[in-house]
Amino acid sequence: MSVDFSWSPRPGDWSDALKIAVPLYRWAPWFAAVLGGLGVVVLLLGMTWAGVFALVLAAVIIALVPVGTAVNFHNHPLAARTVSGTADDHSLRMSVGEAARSEVDWADLPGWAETSRGFVLRTAGAALYAVPHRAFADADAVAKFRSLLVEHVGPAA
Repeated sequence: MSVDFSWSPRPGDWSDALKIAVPLYRWAPWFAAVLGGLGVVVLLLGMTWAGVFALVLAAVIIALVPVGTAVNFHNHPLAARTVSGTADDHSLRMSVGEAARSEVDWADLPGWAETSRGFVLRTAGAALYAVPHRAFADADAVAKFRSLLVEHVGPAA
């Protein structure tokens, strides 16, 4: 069984991968919500400057994740270039034109996760691969890719 895919990356793809792999990205909105709630309570108690400061910090924390991801995405030389790939029973192969090629054996993928946008693949090293659902031709291709992951890597984390 073989599945071909191709897509033009977006900052949201990177954001999905970071939310899966980096706890700071995953917990930042919750921390900001708690800080914002405390800021409102402090405002209601009459401590205007402390309450405003807490609300501003909460807004900064909320903005850091998407803004940081977008800035890193736009500063990366290969980020917006079309990625194409193939997955089969032997490995996962991806390339960005002639600029970068990668082949990952299934044994080198200790885990994967699926988000509402796509798949996040972790390698034994520090690399992450975000493969969005839109990269596949149809829902059957998405299902084939998912079944390859389950068969060769195991269930989603």
